[in-house]
Amino acid sequence: MFDEAKNLINDAHKIIVIQAENPDGDSLGSSLALEEILSNLGKTVILYCPVDIPKYLRYINGWDRVVSDFDPSADLAIIVDTAADVLLSKVLETPGARHFLESHPVLVIDHHTTDSNLSFDHTMLSVEAVASSEVIYKLATDAGWQLNKAAAEPMMIAIMSDSLGLTTPSVTPETYRVVAELAEQGASNAEVEQRRREYMKKSPEILAYKADLIKRIEYLLDGALALVHIPWDDIQEYSDQYNPSVLVLDEMRLVEGVQLAVAIKTYPDGKLTGKLRSNVPIAEQVAGFFGGGGHTYAAGFRVYEDYDKIVSELVTATDKALKEYGAQIS
Repeated sequence: MFDEAKNLINDAHKIIVIQAENPDGDSLGSSLALEEILSNLGKTVILYCPVDIPKYLRYINGWDRVVSDFDPSADLAIIVDTAADVLLSKVLETPGARHFLESHPVLVIDHHTTDSNLSFDHTMLSVEAVASSEVIYKLATDAGWQLNKAAAEPMMIAIMSDSLGLTTPSVTPETYRVVAELAEQGASNAEVEQRRREYMKKSPEILAYKADLIKRIEYLLDGALALVHIPWDDIQEYSDQYNPSVLVLDEMRLVEGVQLAVAIKTYPDGKLTGKLRSNVPIAEQVAGFFGGGGHTYAAGFRVYEDYDKIVSELVTATDKALKEYGAQIS
């Protein structure tokens, strides 16, 4: 299962690790873990993301080593935590990046087991797991690569992030075993959580804005779909302090009757981005309706459409996904 990935890494001298344009705890933690593991193998590693790392992720040590300039001098690209073209659109629009990906070996490490829709040749390493860093752990273990605290901590952060603290249905006994091994290597979830809480503190202005966002939430499909719209003015005013969608999405998901929570941001160029969090395994299916991706309880999409049209289509896609899920469990 891991042989092709190991061969690609062993043959490379300089590796660029690529995150999508929606970096999260798993993509960042997985990238930092790869940087440590591969550097210990004697590789030169570049961490790349086409957007700035969000402030809410800056409790993760090493975030500032991620650069936004694409380096085409690498021998190998490793894409972490996505296999969807739409989530790499900023990467593919970067001068020279698409040509590099079409002319060099590309390894995709992901824990989403849906088929890849990437528009360039690549080697896929996809294993059913709670987070991409769990896949990296399995790869490193299979290859006999050394893990230390500097690699173990971001791997644990990634797992905790995507599993919401080991509480999602995707967590397995194997996940607990991996977390235990990472703790034995020196990763401390208590230390990480203390740092995270410091970064999660909000200014009075942000707390007031959160209250305003909560008032704007719409409940559709008889309350099964919770939706909040974040216009460009809000993004300009508040996103430097705090990601607006992160402020309310989890609380939207905890409202009685809500099965899917969605935050849609709109931009001046007509772009809309959707961030989805669900209580039943439909988030990936709904995002896929718009060409997006993710996993069953958390996903995202990016489109260029009229907001009202997208909301109408979102209702249709959510209704269809909920009915199909209901049929499966009945």
